[in-house]
Amino acid sequence: MVERRSSLDEDMKACTALVSEGSANAINGLSQMIGQEIQVTSLSAREVPVNETPDLVGGWEAITLGVYLAVTGSATGHMFMVFKPETAMALADLLLGEPPGTTKSLDEMEESALGEVGNIMGSFFLNALSDATNSSFLPSPPAVMMDMAGAILDVALADIIQESDYALVVETSFRTEDRKIEGTLLIMPSPDLLRVLLEHVRNG
Repeated sequence: MVERRSSLDEDMKACTALVSEGSANAINGLSQMIGQEIQVTSLSAREVPVNETPDLVGGWEAITLGVYLAVTGSATGHMFMVFKPETAMALADLLLGEPPGTTKSLDEMEESALGEVGNIMGSFFLNALSDATNSSFLPSPPAVMMDMAGAILDVALADIIQESDYALVVETSFRTEDRKIEGTLLIMPSPDLLRVLLEHVRNG
């Protein structure tokens, strides 16, 4: 039993390493998009009880700007770019070439720009994962939502909780140098995506 537990732990470490590498690639995509170096301030991968996942972004009732992409293809999963509302507006200014403080609310143009952030980061992340596993993963069109964190994460939690009480979450926090724009990238593989990753690790 001890040997089996150790083997599973090693498998999970290898899986999270793959997902973490994809996260780093996503940050690189954002850096290229905005023409600024992005600093990764923390990167962690861990199993979190499903009902505690919103605590990663301030709690169930914290008002949050989320850019959501579903992962499709060889397996499914969920990706979120999460920002505080004021940070999302600062990022919109940066993306649209506006002076800091210009954006006071998020209209269609600002939401479109933030959605493109999700599109770029999602594509870079999934390209890295596809290359590493010789599989095909594609992002859905981005959905931009301003809501309570629990409501934004609900679609992923409802999917994962059908098979597990825990979610593997890769959390990457990042910031720009000049405007101090901070955000979090959450990767939440569904159980079937974890199975694909485990199969690759065990056969690799």
